[in-house]
Amino acid sequence: MRRRIKIKHTIKPDLAYESVKLEKFVNYLMYDGKKETARKVVYEAFDAMKEKGIESPLEVFETALKNAGPVMEVRSRRIGGANYQVPREVRAERRQSLAMRWILLAARSKKGSPMGIRLADELIAASKNEGEAIKKKENTHKMAESNKAFAHFSW
Repeated sequence: MRRRIKIKHTIKPDLAYESVKLEKFVNYLMYDGKKETARKVVYEAFDAMKEKGIESPLEVFETALKNAGPVMEVRSRRIGGANYQVPREVRAERRQSLAMRWILLAARSKKGSPMGIRLADELIAASKNEGEAIKKKENTHKMAESNKAFAHFSW
């Protein structure tokens, strides 16, 4: 029996920067349907970046997403009663969603300052290939590299 086809919802670009990725990021940040609060946090982070001397926060955001997205990951596969961690390439959509998720997790894990400032710091760090999100990506790549012997199980 065939699977049902997933309906892809189109996301409209955000109001201030006309970016679909930024609106998706707002959706990831949102809790309990409070989208306006999430928007305020993101715009506060962009304002904090401008105060730190960054002319275009949207470019920093896009660079951070590109840097934090993994190229390879391991997927568990059961073969002959044993589970193998098989390295696989990551699709572009999943790469973007993982990057967003990891940046937000890194920003949420820090305590003591407002979320907008924490998010700005993490975005700036990720755009410079630093920070917790980049560490998570490197750990994922190391796992894939160490399990390269099982690459022949991916089909």
